[in-house]
Amino acid sequence: MLLLGKKTIFLQILWSFFFVVGINSQRPREYHFVVREAKYTRLCCTKTLLTVNGRFPGPIIKAYTGETVYVNVYNKGEFNITLHWHGVKQPRNPWSDGPEYITQCPIQPGMKFRQKVIFSFEQGTLWWHAHSDWARATVHGPIFVYPRTSYPFPKPYAEVPIVFGEWWKSEIKDVYEQFVISGGSPINSDALTINGQPGDFFPCSREETFKFNVDFGKTYLLRIVNAAMNPPLFFSVYKHSLTVVGADAAYTEPLTRDFICIAPGQSLDVLLHANQEPDHYYMAARAYSSSSILPFDNTTTTARIHYNGYYIPTSSPPLPCLPYYNDTNAAFDFLGSLRGKPETYPHKVPTIITTRIISTISINTFPCPEGQTFSQTCEGPNGTRLAASMNNISFELPNISILDAYYYYLNGVYSNNFPSFPPLVFNFTAEYLPMILEIPKRRTMARVIEYDSTVEIVFQGTNLVAGIDHPMHIHGTSFYIVGRGFGNFDEYEDPKTYNLIDPPLRNTVLVPINGWATIRYRAGNPGVWFVHCHLERHLTWGMETVFIVKNGEGCDESLLPPPPDLPPC
Repeated sequence: MLLLGKKTIFLQILWSFFFVVGINSQRPREYHFVVREAKYTRLCCTKTLLTVNGRFPGPIIKAYTGETVYVNVYNKGEFNITLHWHGVKQPRNPWSDGPEYITQCPIQPGMKFRQKVIFSFEQGTLWWHAHSDWARATVHGPIFVYPRTSYPFPKPYAEVPIVFGEWWKSEIKDVYEQFVISGGSPINSDALTINGQPGDFFPCSREETFKFNVDFGKTYLLRIVNAAMNPPLFFSVYKHSLTVVGADAAYTEPLTRDFICIAPGQSLDVLLHANQEPDHYYMAARAYSSSSILPFDNTTTTARIHYNGYYIPTSSPPLPCLPYYNDTNAAFDFLGSLRGKPETYPHKVPTIITTRIISTISINTFPCPEGQTFSQTCEGPNGTRLAASMNNISFELPNISILDAYYYYLNGVYSNNFPSFPPLVFNFTAEYLPMILEIPKRRTMARVIEYDSTVEIVFQGTNLVAGIDHPMHIHGTSFYIVGRGFGNFDEYEDPKTYNLIDPPLRNTVLVPINGWATIRYRAGNPGVWFVHCHLERHLTWGMETVFIVKNGEGCDESLLPPPPDLPPC
C-alpha cells in the first residue's frame, strides 16, 4: 500500500511538471471529446449511457487563469448534444457557451464543433456538462483552473477530484421522456454517486468504491463538484475537518467545518489535512431536501480514504455524521459563513445600482389540456401538469438559437420584455395560496441590459405548489451574494443587512426555501446569457430566462463573430 501511494503521488507531480511546461508554450492546447455510448454496470445491472470518450464522469480539463483552450467535440452518439463550460466567463464569446437553442443549435449525430473556451479571472474548480435535455446526468466532468502565481493558502501535496452525481437503473432518455409525458415529477435516482460509484452500501458496488491513498501529515486539495441532477448535498469525512478555500473558482477566506453543503451546479475547493491515526476512513454524502412533500433520493453515497503505511485497518469503519435531510439551518449556516477575499476580486462589489430586477421563482401548474392523448398525461397535483417560472413566465425554447436571432436581427424568435418586477404581487411565502396563482404564462422572454451596468437581482422563492430551495445560475458572469433570508424580501429593511465588504463571488446561488437571495455584479460581458435554476426538473419545466448584454463602445467591448463551424439549426 505504501509503495502504491508513493507511485501515485510521483505520477501526479510528474504530470504537473509537464502541464506547467505545456501551458507556457505558444500553441493553444486542444482537447478531443468524442460523445458516444458506452456500457456501464452499477447496482448489478448493465446499461448503455452517453459519455465523453467512454468515461463516466468525463475527462478533466486543466487550464491556467487567462488561458484559451479548444475542445473538439465529435458527436458519435445517437442524439443531439451541446456542451457547456459551467462558470467559465467566455468573454465576448457566447457562441461556445453551449445551452441548446439559447446560444447554439445542437451538435447533431455525426457532426463536429470546435469549441473555444476562454478563461479570464477564474481560479479554482469548475466543471463542464451537457446542456441538452437530461444528457448531463452522465455527460459531465471537472475543470481545474490553476493560478499564474501561488495559491493564497499552503500548497497542497496533491489534488483529488470529487464529483457527485446520480445513477438511475433506467436509461436516462427513458427517465426524461417519461417525466415530460407524465406532467408530474421524475422518478428518483436509485443511487447518489462519488466519482461515478455508489459506494460500499449498495449491491455489487464495494469493489469499485472510489478510494484514494494519503500520507500522514500531508494536505490534499479536494476539488468538489455537485453534478447531481436535483439534490443539494451534505458531505463529510469521518474524523477529518474540511477547510473551504474556494467556491465556484473564486478564492474564499478559509472556513473550517465538519461538513459542507453544496448545491447542484456549485463547486468547492476544500483542503483535507491527513492528520488522523492511519486507518481507513469513510467520506459520505447525502441529500439536503427542505420540502416535506417532494420525493427525493434519500440514499447515502460513500468513498474511502486509505492512509499509507503498515497497520491493520478497522474492519467496519464508521460513517461521518451528516446533518439530517431537512436541516435548513445547517445548510444555510454553512453557506452564509462563506466570505470572499476582496484582494482577489475582479472588480469591486457594486454599491450604486443601475439595473435592478426582482424575480419570483416558482413551481407552477398548467390545467390538463382537453383531449389529452397517451403522449401527454396529467400527473401533477389535482390532475394538472407541473411547470415552473420566473416572474410568472414559464420559458419556452425556440427552434433556433436566441443568439442567432439577436446577432442577425431575426424577428419573432423572442421578446425582450422580461419583467423587472413580479407581475403578480401577493404574500409569496404564505402557507396557503389560491390555485389561480399557480398558472403562469408561456413565453420566450429575454431582458436586455446595457453594457457595464451594475446589476442587482433579488430572487424571491414562493410557496406556490411546493416551496423548495433553488440553485440559480447565470451564464457568462460571476456575482457577489450580498444577502439572503427567509420569508418575503423587504426592499426597505433587508438591504440594510447586505454584506458589501467581503461577499462570496459565485456563479450559482442557493435561494432558501420560501426565502430570497440578492446578488450583484457588473454586466461587462456582451452577448446572450442563460439564467436558470440548476435543478434539472425545474429547468425542464421552464424556470429560466435570458439576459442580453449589449455591446459597449470599444472593439474589445463587442460580441465576437460566430465561428465558421457553428452547428446549423
